[in-house]
Amino acid sequence: MKDLHIHYRFQSSDGKEQTFELTLDTHTLAQTGPMTEPPAPWTQLQFHQCPNCPLNASEHPHCPVALNLQTLESGFADMWSYDELSMEVTTSERIVSASTTAQKGASSLLGLMMATSGCPHTVYFKPMARFHLPLASEADTIYRATSMYLLAQYYLNKDGQKAGLELDGLLELYQQMRIINQSLAQRLRANAHKDTAINAVILLDLLAKTLPYCIDDDMSEIRYLFEPFLSPQTK
Repeated sequence: MKDLHIHYRFQSSDGKEQTFELTLDTHTLAQTGPMTEPPAPWTQLQFHQCPNCPLNASEHPHCPVALNLQTLESGFADMWSYDELSMEVTTSERIVSASTTAQKGASSLLGLMMATSGCPHTVYFKPMARFHLPLASEADTIYRATSMYLLAQYYLNKDGQKAGLELDGLLELYQQMRIINQSLAQRLRANAHKDTAINAVILLDLLAKTLPYCIDDDMSEIRYLFEPFLSPQTK
């Protein structure tokens, strides 16, 4: 099977363009494209290493997420987070275009990069990467994340393994992500020239912070969408 290609193109108001090409293995969703620049010192695993990181520096000298973040930080090094730009995302299925800010565009790309980076904590988000939704809103992300997690429970049940309908496991995944986001922000503060990359991480962290409140509220904000399933069937 052919690799998956996701192409991000950003154009600022002064006409400057930045492009990012992610090439993903169709089966594993691992990034297969070569690195475009030597690893920066701040990508070393032990530099602000996440407290929950299971990797060791002898086998993994560089943080897999930071290596991706380096590419993004370099591309947005001359942009402030509030700078307006146009964004176009091309996949094999569709082209998505929008006018947005640098921080929102970078955050959309960063979420995809993190899920496919090879970090042991972000691999669980590969299904969302496969069906990537650029500039996903808070509601989009909550719906997609919970749907992904519950479908995983379906597969576990089909395989005869323990599965559950509660979302405690998803909460744990996002709690781990909040730790990663905070450590990534520390890496960037030690290096970044402007604030776009840092704010891209912060936007992702806001979503991770919001999800537990939605789950604690029994996902009541979108329950109305499922009324046809919940109402007694009449014949």
